[in-house]
Amino acid sequence: MTSIPSAIIGTAGHIDHGKTALIKALTGIDTDRLKEEKERGISIDLGFAYFEVDGTRTGVVDVPGHERFIRNMLAGAHGMDLVLLVVAADDGVMPQTEEHLDILHLLGIRHGIVVVTKIDLVELSRRLAVREEIAILLADTSLEGAPIFEVSAVTGEGIDALRAGIAAQIRSFSRPAPAGCFRLPVDRAFVMRGHGLVVTGTATAGTITTDDAVRILPGGEEARVRSIQVHGQSVTAAHYGQRIALNLAGIERDDIGRGHVVCDLQLRRVTDRFEARVEIRPAARRPLASHTHVRLHLGTAEVMGKIVWLDGRAAVAPKESGYAQLVLQEPVAAFGGDHFVLRDQTARGTIGGGVILHPFARAPGRARARKSGVAGGGADPRMPMLAALAGAAGPLDRLLALLALEPAFAVSADDLAAAANLRVETVRELLAGQREVRALPSSADAEAYTSEAKWQALRRAVQRALEAFHRQAPRQPGMEMESLRSQLAADLPPKVFRAVVAQLERESVLAREDSLVRLPSHHLGIGPQDTRLAAEVERLLNDAGFTPPDVKEIEARLGIARQPLQDLLAQLEREGRLARVSADLCFAAAAVERARELVGKHVATHGEITAAAFRDLLGASRKFSIALLNYFDRTGFTVRVGDARKLKIVGSRQ
Repeated sequence: MTSIPSAIIGTAGHIDHGKTALIKALTGIDTDRLKEEKERGISIDLGFAYFEVDGTRTGVVDVPGHERFIRNMLAGAHGMDLVLLVVAADDGVMPQTEEHLDILHLLGIRHGIVVVTKIDLVELSRRLAVREEIAILLADTSLEGAPIFEVSAVTGEGIDALRAGIAAQIRSFSRPAPAGCFRLPVDRAFVMRGHGLVVTGTATAGTITTDDAVRILPGGEEARVRSIQVHGQSVTAAHYGQRIALNLAGIERDDIGRGHVVCDLQLRRVTDRFEARVEIRPAARRPLASHTHVRLHLGTAEVMGKIVWLDGRAAVAPKESGYAQLVLQEPVAAFGGDHFVLRDQTARGTIGGGVILHPFARAPGRARARKSGVAGGGADPRMPMLAALAGAAGPLDRLLALLALEPAFAVSADDLAAAANLRVETVRELLAGQREVRALPSSADAEAYTSEAKWQALRRAVQRALEAFHRQAPRQPGMEMESLRSQLAADLPPKVFRAVVAQLERESVLAREDSLVRLPSHHLGIGPQDTRLAAEVERLLNDAGFTPPDVKEIEARLGIARQPLQDLLAQLEREGRLARVSADLCFAAAAVERARELVGKHVATHGEITAAAFRDLLGASRKFSIALLNYFDRTGFTVRVGDARKLKIVGSRQ
């Protein structure tokens, strides 16, 4: 038996055009389940059934046609693979026929059948006229050229032919499995006594099995899949393209519902700002201005936000498209390639929609905002990169375009996977060995990626930063690595940045000593201009012996500014010509060595030395003797035991 691809059949069309009656005629299932629907004779919420093809059940989602329930229609339309666009023969094309078609077009649904219902109520001439209306309606939409079937749910005329046409379309589906992680936008959630939370929806990617751990977005809570049903049948696994019910354990929230997504644990990030290619439909009737408030429908979520055009235009007219940033009032789970619909703020009509390009966009910085449409000026300078992302031929091209578009130096593998709608493993496989991509910290252990262009830019930025640092502090041995990271790539984790520094060291861009980095050409030493000054400092300290002048006094005697003196003292200490025993007190190296010998001899005779005894040996005040003893403790020569000191390491030279 031929394997039937997983698919979801959906309905669309104006109220009272016979969608629910059609599904009952095709499947034998009445999708109106609510008491109010039975009483009023109209569909209010989503209804569900299944259609059998070669013994395999294909899910059916029946949507309401009334304009007041368009949000319910949108919640069900996002997962459709094959749509039955229903037009009643007596009414013909009506307002919700047009809006539903706009929604299907914006969601990228390309497989469809137009079903002309209620043909038992009209003459042949009317049926022909309705066909002409439909042909005009479908022009320049994703369903242009869709086959038309004429049926009567009352007499049964045309139902068998339609059933065969649906089966033929389903058998002909040949789409590859979506590359992303498991995702199930929730369209219903309820609590069953003795079982707990049950959520239902259409899986848009991936596979789920019993006992899998899942995440709920937004929110981030984790749960376990206790059991799974597909079309009312218990199964141990389910996958994309199926209507699925999940019984979840370990989740305590009682507000799970439409707008939430049950997904793989790899997915953890939500967004309140994304960039997209947006199309304005003819039904908008007037241009959509930048910063207009809109109502976003994404999956089963409905969120308020505003649209900001990025190409410098103040507004985009109906039948035109442009690149935009959508700024939302609350976060949603969004991924690269997802389709969305925009309605006006008052929910009176559909005005446009599009495809998400970069789900994790950033608010423009002041410098970029002054140059971009965000600030009401010219086009955003990233327009070419957005166009490259929109035109990406495959997943690798999308990843390369995202790396170029992202302002950060490097992007984590997790964020790249979510932005490109791929699994993390797939990202690593695709980017392995790509010459224009750098894996950080290494290809074998990649945590983040950057482009070769950004790498070369970082090289130049590091050189400039170190050159500036050496100019400002010529006597400093180097710049703290963390300080360099905060200047150049603060968004990189320290572990990854250390790998960056190691690679730059291998490329001779910098030299590193412990936590300090410097240019390889930067060599410390007393320059010719400071030789005389250094000699005078040493003379002062040597002449003073165990009672040296403090830093402030040296500064006054030699007439040197504080910072240059501090730099000179640090260099003399590095060269072993003096010892800095406290923040404001330095001893000549010879004096420290003599004091060390005095301590050693005293301890050899008496077993320990007190502060008073050391003071007497030095012939200096407590200020100097205590400073030296603390220095010996700090450098590991002595150890304090009560009020006395003992040698910690005999013969240690610090």
